Amino acid sequence: MQPTLTAGVTGTREFLVDRERTIDFMGEDARVYATPMLVRDIEVTCRELLLAHLDAGEDSVGTRVEIDHLAATLLGMKVAITATLAELKGRAAIFDVSATDGLDTICRGRHARFVANVDQVKQRLKQKQAKAAAAG
Repeated sequence: MQPTLTAGVTGTREFLVDRERTIDFMGEDARVYATPMLVRDIEVTCRELLLAHLDAGEDSVGTRVEIDHLAATLLGMKVAITATLAELKGRAAIFDVSATDGLDTICRGRHARFVANVDQVKQRLKQKQAKAAAAG
């Protein structure tokens, strides 16, 4: 991790609420931003913010998401998600997040990520694969 990764670092990313980001179970005239897609976009925003401050061979994984999805966002609207690093405890990064669709604040919450060495993660996954194969 680079010394530029400190509390207060902020980033904003825009997303277009396209068809794939909407719910479909209430019919075509009720397609709105799906909560699972909002969570995905929050993760992308926080990960990209971290990547700008990580060393080569480092990345991050999400470990916790806690949000309030406050308002519906219509198909075709743009969403701006803002992430601010609230705390950095070792390799654990906790972000305050919020999102707006230009009309409403649609989300507030927190997201936690863990900074990991990619090669070490791959090694642990290989070990787990071997255990899984042996178990069954």
